[in-house]
Amino acid sequence: MIYDFDRLIDRRNTASVKWDSNQALFGRESLLDMWVADMDFPCPEQVVRAIRERAEHPVFGYTYPEESLYEAIMERLERHFDWKVKKEWIVFTAGVVNGLHLALKAYTRPGDEVVIQPPVYYPFFNSIKDSGCLALHNPLAFDGSRYTMSLTGLENLFLASETFPVRSPRIKMFILCSPHNPVGRVWTREELLTLGEICLKNGCLLISDEIHCDLMVGESRHTVTASLSEQLERQTITLMSASKTFNLAGLDTSFAVIPDDRLRKEFVQAQAGHSTGNIFGLTALEAAYRHGDQYLAQLKEYLTGNIEYFIAEVEKRMPALKVIRPEGTYLAWVDMRGLGMSPLKLQSFIRDRAGLALDDGFIFGPGGEGFQRFNLACPRSVVAEALARLEEAVKTRP
Repeated sequence: MIYDFDRLIDRRNTASVKWDSNQALFGRESLLDMWVADMDFPCPEQVVRAIRERAEHPVFGYTYPEESLYEAIMERLERHFDWKVKKEWIVFTAGVVNGLHLALKAYTRPGDEVVIQPPVYYPFFNSIKDSGCLALHNPLAFDGSRYTMSLTGLENLFLASETFPVRSPRIKMFILCSPHNPVGRVWTREELLTLGEICLKNGCLLISDEIHCDLMVGESRHTVTASLSEQLERQTITLMSASKTFNLAGLDTSFAVIPDDRLRKEFVQAQAGHSTGNIFGLTALEAAYRHGDQYLAQLKEYLTGNIEYFIAEVEKRMPALKVIRPEGTYLAWVDMRGLGMSPLKLQSFIRDRAGLALDDGFIFGPGGEGFQRFNLACPRSVVAEALARLEEAVKTRP
């Protein structure tokens, strides 16, 4: 079928975190919501149908992933990413963030250090803190238009020094965001190989959050980190979900791929007492992976159009701002430092003068100050309205 992504769907009064939390989170109702990363598009019709058919059976008792679901995941990973996985490697979780917390619980102890690359998805910070570990920053390098990984900086973190003579043994984990949220980088094969070599050399476990792996912009192509070598595969925990791709976040279903037997056993032990998804989430996941390719192709074309439109209009109408061109995700990372505002003044400007609900750059950690993150997974008319509001605010600012 042909999907009409221009159609406006009113999500208010549906217990939507994005649309029903303005007063609680931003202090006012009349904001245009472009913050939390879910889409304002319907999920694929085949998914709706599968959920409806399952809901027609009146008993919703305890459930488990069926063989056909494992097969759907394995087939899709091989078809889309040329990665052959085995059924026993797959462990279901109640969301990727849930999987991240479980990995920290399984593989670290309080006082261990965990490397992240800010500015980065902000739940990384809390998950590390909640585990009793210390976040060790290896900031992304930024040349004003594009971000890269500071691989030399990462190597230096593992080196002993006079200040930290036993630095290396304390670094137990590296959390990779791939594609990167919020800056939109799709890491190249070469970048990932070098990163993997550093982690392997230093005995550092790699947790790869690949939740945005399907959402490529233009001709970008995602590389699964663990697929690069057998050695890296055994030392990587890959976290994936259909939630971003097919708009299923409210169903709390995702999965980890853990090839190493020992690591998988430790992860499952840490999972004791935790949910591994629900009956509708498992149903939706299989339907999306089996029948969602046509939807995804149309979605990526529409999202690429939204991104190109947004960039062109900002360049033309608001030259003081700069959009960091995303290679993946449906998120736009906008440099607003040209407005000369402090982070809190910029926050007030965006909410009170532009009337927009966005994610403030500073919540993504060091390097995010002066930026704002826009969610462009919405009808183009909403993007146009956001641009109009922002342009008027920029023109009339004191």
